[in-house]
Amino acid sequence: MDLSPDPAQPGRRGLLVSIVVNGVLLLLAAGLGLYAFMLNVDLGEVKRRLSREVENHQQTERYLIETRNQLTETLREIEQLKAQLTFKESDFQAAVSSNPPLPVVVGFRSSMLGRGLVAVIENTSDRYLTVVLSVRNPTLSIVKRFNLELDPRSSTDFGHFEGWQFASGDEVTVFNDDFSALKIVVP
Repeated sequence: MDLSPDPAQPGRRGLLVSIVVNGVLLLLAAGLGLYAFMLNVDLGEVKRRLSREVENHQQTERYLIETRNQLTETLREIEQLKAQLTFKESDFQAAVSSNPPLPVVVGFRSSMLGRGLVAVIENTSDRYLTVVLSVRNPTLSIVKRFNLELDPRSSTDFGHFEGWQFASGDEVTVFNDDFSALKIVVP
């Protein structure tokens, strides 16, 4: 029996150690690659959530701006109503009686393309008239004024496309400086 060490044994051992070390390194590299992939997926998810949060924040800001604009419009309407409350009925009657009657006839018809009524405003005079149309909904406490140019001997339709959807009970007043005001309640 020969007890001398085999010279090929240390080379085999080195090869075996090298294979084991390379295998471990390969597993580590694969693990690091998998970890990097998972981090990338998580990063993508965080980016998507952040994008949604930014979009929600922008939508909230738009909503706040819209709400502020509505509040401003409502405050403006409140001021108009306050001004109308200070206008006395006697002042209105005095203004109506001092001038000739306004040569305008206002009628109402059903809207063909929408809901509500349409005012048909007819200028019965032979001159061009610039009038202010004041409309008030007493139920909703909404008031709006519109400037209208009326051609002689012609009629103009005014409805929701022009800025007001008339309903029964609306108070309509037509003003011109040269004539007394015309006041109508929508039937």
